[in-house]
Amino acid sequence: MSDVKNTEWWRGCVIYQVYPRSFFDSNGDGIGDLPGLVEKIPYIASLGVDAIWVSPFFTSPMKDFGYDVSDYCDVDPIFGTLSDFDDVIETAHKFGLKVLIDQVLNHTSDQHAWFKESSSSLDNPKSDWYVWVDPNPDGTIPNNWLSVFGGPAWQWHSRRRQYYLHNFLSSQPDLNFHNPDVIDAVLDTVRFWLDRGVDGFRFDTANYFFHDVELRNNSAKEEVEEGSIGVRADNPYAYQFHEYDKSRPENIAFLKRLRALMDEYPETTTVGEVGCDFALETMAKYTQGGDKLHMCYSFDLLTHDSSMTHIRKTMEEIEGGLGDGWPCWSIGNHDVERVASRWAEKDEQINHERSKIHMAMLLSMRGSVCLYQGEELGLPEGQLTYDQLVDPFGIEFWPDFKGRDGCRTPMPWTSKQNGGFSDGTPWLPVVDAHLPYAAEQQEAESESILQTYKTFLAFRKQHPALVSGDIEFLHDDKETLMFTRTSPTETLLIALNTGAEKAALSLSEAKFAFPDSSESTALRQIEIPIGLTSGTRVDTDIHLAPYSIYIASL
Repeated sequence: MSDVKNTEWWRGCVIYQVYPRSFFDSNGDGIGDLPGLVEKIPYIASLGVDAIWVSPFFTSPMKDFGYDVSDYCDVDPIFGTLSDFDDVIETAHKFGLKVLIDQVLNHTSDQHAWFKESSSSLDNPKSDWYVWVDPNPDGTIPNNWLSVFGGPAWQWHSRRRQYYLHNFLSSQPDLNFHNPDVIDAVLDTVRFWLDRGVDGFRFDTANYFFHDVELRNNSAKEEVEEGSIGVRADNPYAYQFHEYDKSRPENIAFLKRLRALMDEYPETTTVGEVGCDFALETMAKYTQGGDKLHMCYSFDLLTHDSSMTHIRKTMEEIEGGLGDGWPCWSIGNHDVERVASRWAEKDEQINHERSKIHMAMLLSMRGSVCLYQGEELGLPEGQLTYDQLVDPFGIEFWPDFKGRDGCRTPMPWTSKQNGGFSDGTPWLPVVDAHLPYAAEQQEAESESILQTYKTFLAFRKQHPALVSGDIEFLHDDKETLMFTRTSPTETLLIALNTGAEKAALSLSEAKFAFPDSSESTALRQIEIPIGLTSGTRVDTDIHLAPYSIYIASL
């Protein structure tokens, strides 16, 4: 059970993301729900995490499965009721877990009452609550901005005879944050959930809130590199430098106002999702000074680059400009291919030991951590046919991009029919290949991926240096990494090998001296948690078997 009672509990915390419609179905309709989440909270607590992040459960037409909100202050009936949500809060707190919920403030559903009023005329009280723009004289769209989901970011509305902005689906119109009334309204919805007892929020697309009022065209990119959602060679969105449609300087003032609201509620926190061409710089700006977001995460570890060189480069870049800001890291979520497949060595062959060492690497970095449901089971990407897809993103870009359904298939709780997820027909298939990964089965295996997650999370809590200590990198190559974590009470040396070949790392790179073992500077190897393979030290070398880790105190 977690012990998170200080006002900065979020520094170094571990957050477990629940995608509720795929977590556990309590009533047999094939869709996971809030009562199902309540039933599984003891399982989440047993992992040793500090908090739960619950993906959207608000009233929605579900065109984007909850990220198109039509009522910010109510629960969609498919998930339950407000009373059911209160049960989530009460049960989680009883088990020592904080509760964070998604807030999707950049855009609403086109079925939201605000949009219905705004779109009804040019002069209603909410006429300027969305980004409405006249067409060019020839009827064309205002500029070259593109939607993440493909095509122009502008949708014609015949009643107003104007275009409205949508960074995502055309059924997800962007709110106009340049209107103070909009800011007041969205902050009122944030307060609603704070008053209901939530401990914090994950803010979806936190860098998208403002747009350039001059509507200037984005410039072309010279080179396409995999990055945040939508940035792939098969998507035209990737061919622009998004300097005017998001990550605008006005966002800072809004985040300060948001933080002032959060500070009225002690021990609450915020996590911002940042997806842009300069995400690490933006993460630093958004979390510095203690007056904006508490922490942010980017898509830098959500790409296909699993090299330790990339890990070090990412960490050092953020550390170089972070100051007193704080990062949050994840290697999987509801928007990207599952990490066991995405970071597989070759031909998507799943390797459980590789999954374990990637977990140990992530939980040894400086920052807070988000774990996505099923990650602790080592689930690979669910393989679905085109006919089984429901994600509009995947349907649009099939087959080069298969969408997000493969990471959203239901949790396998048992190896029985439907993986114990539902007594009905699941909204997405429970993949047969996932049944051997079932939580029930892994609970009974002492060195399973699940049990290794538990033991390493417990190990992490015992070492302040791992939770919130400073980090210094000493060595990297494609498969190996060596670094120190230092807190006021301890310094740890960590070396790990994520590859299939054994490796030897020289401690001379670390400039450590090795006098008699009684000296305070001597390395003292620490016994690592069950389920992981331990490296060894021979003189001034650390020998690492495939998929192994060495941890020592100084």
